[in-house]
Formats: sequence, C-alpha cells, structure tokens
Amino acid sequence: MNLVIPGLTPTISRQPHQRVTHGKGRRLKRLLFAMLYGTGLALCATGAAVAGELTPLLPPAFVTSPTVPTNGDVNPYGVAFVPDGFPRFGTIAPGDLLVSNFNNAKNLQGTGTTVVKIVPNDNPVTFFQGGPGLGLSTALGVLRGGFVVVGSVPTTDGSFGTIKPGSLLVLNRTGGLVAQWTPAMAKIDGPWDLTIFDQGGQAKIFVSNVLNGTVVRLDVSIDDDGVHLNRSTQIASGYPFRGDQAALVVGPTGLAYDPQLDILYVASTVDNAIFAVSGAGSSQHDGGKGVVIYADNAHLHGPIAMTLGPNGHLFVSNGDAINADPNQPSTIVEFTPQGRFVAQFSVDPTPASAFGLAFANPSQQFVRFAAVDDATNTITVWKLPFENNGQ
Repeated sequence: MNLVIPGLTPTISRQPHQRVTHGKGRRLKRLLFAMLYGTGLALCATGAAVAGELTPLLPPAFVTSPTVPTNGDVNPYGVAFVPDGFPRFGTIAPGDLLVSNFNNAKNLQGTGTTVVKIVPNDNPVTFFQGGPGLGLSTALGVLRGGFVVVGSVPTTDGSFGTIKPGSLLVLNRTGGLVAQWTPAMAKIDGPWDLTIFDQGGQAKIFVSNVLNGTVVRLDVSIDDDGVHLNRSTQIASGYPFRGDQAALVVGPTGLAYDPQLDILYVASTVDNAIFAVSGAGSSQHDGGKGVVIYADNAHLHGPIAMTLGPNGHLFVSNGDAINADPNQPSTIVEFTPQGRFVAQFSVDPTPASAFGLAFANPSQQFVRFAAVDDATNTITVWKLPFENNGQ
C-alpha cells in the first residue's frame, strides 16, 4: 500500500522494486532510515531495532515538486539550498531550493539553460535563463554572500562528439549573470560538480572536471561587487573519464569537503569508488587521485552526485552507467567516511534516474534532504528528524 498525501505524488512508497539493506556492527543513527521507514516500507528485524533509535511518531513530511520551467527544460542535475545569512531583497532567500537543468525541451543533453527555484507541490519559478546551449550541470552552489555558482558543459546536438569545455557562471541574487569563468581563467574542463567551503568574505570552491579527470580548488573573495577569482589550483587528477552513449559523459563527479579534517571526498564514476584527497583546502600541488575510502560493488553503481550529511556520513547517488544492477536502480547510498555501508534506497524503478542531492542546514531538530528524479523531472524534499548531539 502506498502512502498517499492529498495533492502529492510520493517518489518513495512501498513498491516491489525497492530494496532496503543495512550495514552490520555498532548501531549508528541513520538519516535514511527515518525517511525509509517513515514512508511505509516494511521493516526487517534488524531495521526495526535501528529505526527504533529515532522513535518517529509520524512519517516525516515530504513534498514532491516538478522541476520543468516554462521553457520546457528537463533532466534536473544540480541541487542546492540557499544558506542562512543570504542577503534579502532578491528573488531567492534562505531556505529556498534551486535546481539546474541539463537538457532542453527536446531532451538534448548539454543544452539546458535554466536554474529554477522550487515551489512546493507547484511549478517552479525560473531564477536564471541563459543563452542557447549552456548545458547546466550538477555543479551548482550558493554563496551566503549573495551569489550562485553553476557549471556549464555544453553540446550543440546532445552528443559527446560536440561537447565543449564549458565554463562556470556566477549569478547575483536576482539571477543576473555577473561573471563567467572560462577554462583559461579557472583551469576547468567540463565542470561537472562542485562543493563550497563558505567562510563569508572568502570561500573555497572545489570543482570536478569530467573532460580531463581532474579536480581544482578555486580560492575566491566575495564582496558587494561580486565574486573574485583569486587563484585556481589543480589538487587532484588521474580519475578516468570517457564519453557514454546513454549518460553523455562519465568521469569524476560528486565532491564533499570536510573542513575540520581538510579532506575532499571525490566520487569517481568510472572507478566505481570514492576517494579521499588530504590537504585539499591548503595544498598548492596535485596530489593525484588520493586514497580509496569506499569501493563497494554491491551498492555502488556508477556514483555521481555526493554530499556530506549533518550526521557525518556521506550520501551518493548512483547513475547506473557503471556496474548497473537491475534490482537496484537509481539508488542513493549512505556510508561512513571510514568506508562502512549504512543504508540505501531507490528514487525510481527506472535506471539512471538519480542525480543531484543536497541537505539544508539542520534546524529545530529536523533537517531537509532533497533529491531529484530526472526520469520524472521532479524533486522530493523530506523533513527528517535529526538530533545534533555530536554523535
């Protein structure tokens, strides 16, 4: 039986295709368990014990909303929440959710031109619409100083044969283009994903390059006049990359940064593994691929977008271009930085439907988690119980 909320179409319900699996060993608080078991999935004996640690009284609130803007762009990729402290008097505000679109209305990859603001259970509002053929990628982030950064990996006809190195676009809080960083300026080549360590007046933007298998760190400063690119440093390389008939291109994608440890985690799609690059925020040289911290052929199926959760775990979406498993389509996997599997769930029965995901800042014992389904061109946001008790 599906969980039905009037006016909503849940992407997570009790469906035959969904499989929930659990790690062994010492019990850990699991954010995904709160989501999974609160939306009608059957508990196994082990899951019941672990889920009981959260003792939810009601299913967590969740909303599924469309991502298609008025110009018809499809294939949502990047996902980012507007952080606390973002300036007022713009068209976006703290807590808003943004999504970048990679395809145009004809579903040609690398031709989408829009970043949209999600309206719960309603059509999105276009925040930014650029010129033809941008191909806005998973590289989407928001600086609390009042700017949005989004990557472009364009094609002219939706094929790998016409793919271009692209650029990084800097938008102001009303969606105006204020800067465009080229490959020569920023050492980028197919900016496929990014993550930001935001320090207010300055920030470190880490960018994965899908067309040359590298990661660069952009050291920037922020003021009322804009975002100023001070230095670009290649800090990692050697990740395999190639064209793909279905996915267009595969290579290093998801990035997550832990500033306390100064470690950048890299999801290498072709390697089907997660790497850790030490000293990523301060290094002035290329450290290669880093070290493998998670290689799990049972649960990784071409990892793409990735984020660091407020519980200290890593969350990655599977694109199914590598090591596909028809019994585990479009999954999001939770695991520890020490390489311990925690949980997984499927966002859609169709393979290659999962992509961008993000957490908002925790507040009032809850945290919002968002994930796109690019088969249905929707995004679901869950409100998950979370106690920030240092564990």
